[in-house]
Amino acid sequence: MADYPSQLVTHHVLSNGTPVTIRPIRREDSGMEQEFVRHLSADSRYCRFMGTLLELTPKKLQYFTEIDYDRHMAFVATVMQEGKEMEIGVARYVATEKPGNCEFAITVDDAWQGTGVAGLLMIALQEAACQHGFGTMEGLVLASNRKMLKFARQLGFKTRHEPGEGDTVHIELQLQCVQARPATGPSP
Repeated sequence: MADYPSQLVTHHVLSNGTPVTIRPIRREDSGMEQEFVRHLSADSRYCRFMGTLLELTPKKLQYFTEIDYDRHMAFVATVMQEGKEMEIGVARYVATEKPGNCEFAITVDDAWQGTGVAGLLMIALQEAACQHGFGTMEGLVLASNRKMLKFARQLGFKTRHEPGEGDTVHIELQLQCVQARPATGPSP
């Protein structure tokens, strides 16, 4: 497994005044990730996983927390509650078969929606995708998930309905990656 990218850890203050940490997920976060999924409303779990589930299977939990930080990246948003770190949101991308493309997903705990968590997670995710050579981010959203579709449009995602897939909407964003400038020597 790749080294933990601690340089990607950032600290922010949400619109409600709560300090939040945005950081890459770790293997040790499996318990916190499982608790996060269990705590989501049935509607939020359905929108995220496009099906009904109460918790992640051990295999899915391992897949979600043991990542390579390159072709598969995930950021968690955490807050401290009663002296314990608690996950309130997660965003991830996974490389697709198409070179330069990655599929993404994002979920924010119901109680924390509308606080700015989703925006912070998406900024971190898009920056990491750019750093790892991805130019396009895409996803599938349930047509009934109006909040996510509105959020995606606000971020510049283009939406399209796939023929025969009436219950899902394909969303896609061309990432605005800033290329690093080559180092130059001192001016004469």
